[in-house]
Amino acid sequence: MIKNRSILSNKKQILDPYWFILPAMLLLSILMLIPIIQVFRYSLMDNVITNQSPTFIGFGNYKEIIKDEIFRSAVGHTLYFTIFSVLFHLILGMTFAILLNSKYLSSGFRAVLRVIFIFPWLFTPAIIAIVWRLILDPLGIMNYILQQAGIIQGIVEWLSNEKTALQTLTFINIWNGYPFYMVSLLAGLQSVPRQQYEAALIDGANSTKQFRYITIPHLKPIILSLSILDFIWTMQVFPLVWMTTGGGPGHATEVMATYTYKLTFLQYEFSKASASAIIILVISMIISIFYVRSQKSR
Repeated sequence: MIKNRSILSNKKQILDPYWFILPAMLLLSILMLIPIIQVFRYSLMDNVITNQSPTFIGFGNYKEIIKDEIFRSAVGHTLYFTIFSVLFHLILGMTFAILLNSKYLSSGFRAVLRVIFIFPWLFTPAIIAIVWRLILDPLGIMNYILQQAGIIQGIVEWLSNEKTALQTLTFINIWNGYPFYMVSLLAGLQSVPRQQYEAALIDGANSTKQFRYITIPHLKPIILSLSILDFIWTMQVFPLVWMTTGGGPGHATEVMATYTYKLTFLQYEFSKASASAIIILVISMIISIFYVRSQKSR
């Protein structure tokens, strides 16, 4: 009898945590899992919502999407935008984190720099888009400064020229996103034991070797996690692109998110838009798998 009570008590202790997370799991299922299943079902139909009797066509929408030149260019723009953003987020974030962690700066000056460096992170994408559209206006302050410095001749349409629009948009996103890396890497730098640097200095290691063999190994898990998360977030970026260029001029800055949006709300191709959304989801899930594995190994 006592043994049976003990077994029941152990089972109750095992099940108790699951009862606590059950409401959250139900909410997630309603808000995420069910819509994802519904979107996937839509992607397998000829056209939903606008068609009262949609028919099942399998992966026909996916084939049409992949054959679409605009979609392929949107994938290329998304990869360009994402890879360069993540790369320069890391470079700038690491540079400023090392600067803020430097022992040669006074505490007051370091506090001022911290406020300046984190400034781009304070704004929402909508405000950033509006501010940069004003700065990069053909008659805006950017062209004026560059003209006065003799760097450019005449007016440059940064966001309206197919040759410069994507690069300019990438620059804006880099400016907006590097503080996330800076704050995280600064916390990692401050957790590195000073004794290791002192021991390396005694052994004759210069600053470059200390950075390579002490700093980087300690920051590697943080860098990996930040890069994977940033890749997923940047690949799905929409407000910044939509409110600055709208995917234009032409399709010069078309990314997968704006392409899907236009299919849905401008062309009313809901099934094709669903297929495009599922492709984005699959890519994000593949990258998420690498993130989960990196966390497990860590």
